[in-house]
Amino acid sequence: MKSITVGITGASGSIYAQRLLVYLNESPDVSRVDLVISQAGVRVVSEELGLNVAGTEARVVRELIGEVSDKVIVHSPGDIGATIASGSYLSDAMIIVPCSMGSLAAIAGGVTRDLVHRAADVMLKENRLLILVPRETPFNAIQLENMLKLARLGVRIIPAMPSFYHHPKTIDDLIEHFTHRLLDHLSVAHEQKTRWDGSRKSGRAGERESG
Repeated sequence: MKSITVGITGASGSIYAQRLLVYLNESPDVSRVDLVISQAGVRVVSEELGLNVAGTEARVVRELIGEVSDKVIVHSPGDIGATIASGSYLSDAMIIVPCSMGSLAAIAGGVTRDLVHRAADVMLKENRLLILVPRETPFNAIQLENMLKLARLGVRIIPAMPSFYHHPKTIDDLIEHFTHRLLDHLSVAHEQKTRWDGSRKSGRAGERESG
């Protein structure tokens, strides 16, 4: 049973966070989800998804996953006394999705502006799994250097880039596939049927060549 921290910041792509929270809430592998949304994240969620996540804890959870859940614990971005602000609190992993370039820079520089940054800093100092999902294009040299710096510290950088080998038909197909890739990196089991299992065509060609 895993305890996972989810941060949502002010980059585009809040749909990924919403979909991930739904799956984490449903997963029997996950016992607790600590959620913190930055002030900019609240605005982007409102603009992209039409959801009000600035209210009470129950309202935030209901807006994002469609129901009230005891599993999802919402923290204020200004609460530096929250559980996830301390290394003594055992969180198996933290994922920031989407991760803004401002948050990326703050984490890379060890600067704590809010609870999202502090929780990420805790994951670094405790040598725990930290995943950042940047959603920006193009990247400038500073942003690339920040990602390289964090990657060298063991942070997993997973840009919100869709794939097409599973032949998506809709935007939802793209969202689902990428969200399940995030679950893979969090080691949360799922039943997604779009895993790559090798090309049958190339396999048959290889058999002919070897014969």
